[in-house]
Amino acid sequence: MHHDLPLLIALILMAGMLAQWLAWRLKLPSILFLLLIGLVAGPVTGFVEPDIIFGDLLFPAVSLGVALVLFEGALTLRFRDLAGHGSSVTSLVSWGAGLNWLLIAAGTWLFIDLSWPMALLFGALVVVTGPTVIMPLLRTVKPNANISNILRWEGILIDPIGALLAVLVYEVIIAGGSGNFWVFLIHELVSGVVTGALGALLLAQLLKRHWLPEYLHNVFTLALVLTVFTTANYFAEESGLLAVTVMGIWLANTRDLNMEDILSFKESLTILIISVLFIVLAARVDLDLIGNLGWAAVGVMAVIIAARFVVIFACTLRSKLKWQEKALLGWIAPRGIVAAAVSALFAFKLESLGYENASLLPALTFLVIIATVLLQSFTAAPLARLLGLSQDDNGILIVGGNPVALAVAKALQKQNLRIRMATSSWSEAQTARMAGIDTYFGNPVSAHADRHLDLVGLGRLFAMSYRPALNSLAAMRYQSEFGKRMVMTLRNAEEKDSTEKGQLVHSLRVPRMFDDDVNIGKLASLLSQNHEIKATKLTAEFGPEQFENHHGKVLRLFAIDPRGKLWVYSNESQPQPKVGWTLLFLSKAKDQQQLLEEGRKADDPPRDVESPA
Repeated sequence: MHHDLPLLIALILMAGMLAQWLAWRLKLPSILFLLLIGLVAGPVTGFVEPDIIFGDLLFPAVSLGVALVLFEGALTLRFRDLAGHGSSVTSLVSWGAGLNWLLIAAGTWLFIDLSWPMALLFGALVVVTGPTVIMPLLRTVKPNANISNILRWEGILIDPIGALLAVLVYEVIIAGGSGNFWVFLIHELVSGVVTGALGALLLAQLLKRHWLPEYLHNVFTLALVLTVFTTANYFAEESGLLAVTVMGIWLANTRDLNMEDILSFKESLTILIISVLFIVLAARVDLDLIGNLGWAAVGVMAVIIAARFVVIFACTLRSKLKWQEKALLGWIAPRGIVAAAVSALFAFKLESLGYENASLLPALTFLVIIATVLLQSFTAAPLARLLGLSQDDNGILIVGGNPVALAVAKALQKQNLRIRMATSSWSEAQTARMAGIDTYFGNPVSAHADRHLDLVGLGRLFAMSYRPALNSLAAMRYQSEFGKRMVMTLRNAEEKDSTEKGQLVHSLRVPRMFDDDVNIGKLASLLSQNHEIKATKLTAEFGPEQFENHHGKVLRLFAIDPRGKLWVYSNESQPQPKVGWTLLFLSKAKDQQQLLEEGRKADDPPRDVESPA
C-alpha cells in the first residue's frame, strides 16, 4: 500500500482528526490518542513506515512543521504575563525551569549512557508541560482555584520558554562540534536573532500600516514564517528554529498590534500539523530501544517526577499554599506537543551529524510523554480527592453582563458559588469586574472563547443576555460541555412574538429559568424599581411556613440545599425547601423610612435572618 501515497496521507489525516475528536469527547489530551495511533500504525503493525514512504521529504516536512509549532507557541508569550500571575508562576517558568532542566539532565546522565551535552538537551526538551495537555487534565481533576491557576499559566508560559531553551542548548551542542566553538555559536545566535527580528519588524509594519489586505494576513504570515526559517538556516545551519521563536515572541510583545486573527489561523493550522506530525513521528519510534533501557528508563522517570517535586517546593517556599496543594502541583506535570516535535527533529539532525545515541532522544521523550499523561490522567483526580483539593463543577458561566445578569451573578457569588461572566460589551465587563465578578470579555461562542475562556470549575450555563439568538447559540455550544440539564436560558420579551424570527428562536429553545411570565425585561424593570435579590436561610425558628407568612407571594429564583447544590425555580422544577436550605428571591428593598421605623423597635427581635444577597 506504500505506493498509494495520496490515500495513505488522507488516512493519516483522518486518523488525526479522529484522535482530536476522541480527545474532545473524552476530555483527555489529544496527544495520547495521536501517539497511540502512531505506535499501532508504525512499530506494532508496520502499516506506516515513514522513512520508506516519504523518503527525503520527511526531514524537510518535519522541520517546517516544527517551525510553525514553535512560532505559534511563541506568539502566546507576552512578557507582561510573566509577572501577572503571582511569584510562584514566575519562579516556575524562570529559575525553576532552569533547576528542573539541570536535575533531569543529571539524572539522565546517571542512569543512561548519554553524553553530558545530550543529557542537557533531553532535560531541556522535557521541562515543558503545555496547555494542550494541562487543560483537559484540569477539567478531569477539578482542583481548587490556586492549583488550576498555577498549572494553567505555567503550561501557557513554559511552552515557548522551554522550546527556546531546547533550541539554545542544541545550538551549543552543534557549535561544540565545530573547529572554533565561539565563532560558530555567535554566528548561529546572530543569524537566528537577527533574521527573526527582521521578519517580525517587517510583518508588524505591514499590519500596522494596513499595506496587506485582510484576506492575505494569514497566508502571508505563513509564507513569511517559513521564509524566515529557511533564510536563517541558509545563513547559519540550524538557526531557523531560533529565528521563528524570536519572531513569534517579538510580535507577541509589539504594542498596538492585534495578532488574534493570525493566532487563530495558526492554531487551526497547528492542530492539523500536529495531528499528522505525531502519528508519523510515533510511527518511527523504535520500541526495542525503549525495551532495551529496562530499569534505566524507570530510573529516568523517577528522577523526572522527583525533580518536579523539588522544583515545586522550592518555587513555592514563601507562598501561602498548603502542603497538600504543593504535593498535587508536584504530581501534575504531563509532557506534551513541543517536547515530542522538537525531540524528533533534533534527533534527525544530530544523527545526520554523527552524534552517538541521538536516536534515544525521541524514544525517551515519547516514553516520558506516554508515562506522564497516562499516569497522571488516571491518578491525579483520586489524589486530589484524597488531599481534599478536588472541587465539584458547581461554578456557573453567565452569558450577558446586563443589570439582571449582574444582579444574579452577585447574589450567587455571595453564596460561595464560583461565577464567571462572559460579555462582549466593554462597559458591562468593566462594571462586572468592579463588582468583583470574574469576567471574560468577548463572545462566548467564538473561536477566541475556545482558546481563552477558562471553564475549569464550571458546570452550568445561564444564558441571560438581551440577545435571544446569542442565548440559544451559547446553550447549544455548551450542552456538550456541561450536559443538557445543566444549560438554561432566560426568556426575552420578544420571544413571545409569533413572527418567523420568534419561531426560529422557539424551535431552538432549551430549559428556561424561572416561570413563564418572567423574562429579562420584567426583571430589569423590577430591579430599576428598588427591588433586589435577597437571601434567607431557613432555620428551625424561621422555616418554610414562617417564610411564606412573612414574605407572602414573592418571586423565588433559586434555592440552595445544605450540600451547596443550586436549584433553579422554573416550570420544570419547583424545589420544596426545608430547614437548612437558603432561598434567593426578588423583593422590594427597604427604603429609608422603613429602616428608621425598624430602628425604633430595637427591643423587638428579628423574625428571620434575611439579608440582601
